[in-house]
Amino acid sequence: MNEVGAAMRLEDYRPGALGRICEMQASEYALSLGFGRDFEVRVAGDMAAFLGRFEPDRDLFKIALQDDDIVGSVALDVSARPDGWAHLRWFFVADCHRGHGLGGHLLRTALDHAHHVGGRGVYLWTVDGLPAARHLYVKFGFRLTQSELGNSWGREIVEQRFELSL
Repeated sequence: MNEVGAAMRLEDYRPGALGRICEMQASEYALSLGFGRDFEVRVAGDMAAFLGRFEPDRDLFKIALQDDDIVGSVALDVSARPDGWAHLRWFFVADCHRGHGLGGHLLRTALDHAHHVGGRGVYLWTVDGLPAARHLYVKFGFRLTQSELGNSWGREIVEQRFELSL
């Protein structure tokens, strides 16, 4: 368990985490980006598949808790990539907890884990329109390597790939 701040801590998976993280992201991105069912179904399916094959010595799955409520998350999918590149996934902080350092702490936790397991680098896919997340990616040294118009989330939006070599 890692302490983040007053009554805030990071923990590994616990029952209900998949549903709560899915709900937080689906609700937030429905309001801010217009995403709908397609997004929620994909997030739930991808996260369920990841947790079903999770390798604790390689992969990372952390939830941020305030008191007993899940308010953020981050995952690093290392075991599915034989090329040594880790996939940063489900990096999310509830709106009311943004701007207090939790996002940076979650991202630092994931990058420390990537270094620990000896990966070549970390990459992530995101969408244009999330300036706070993009600010953190750039601050931690990620660079935009790909940008393309896509329709993966139920509506047309610019999808972006960021990479950080280790």
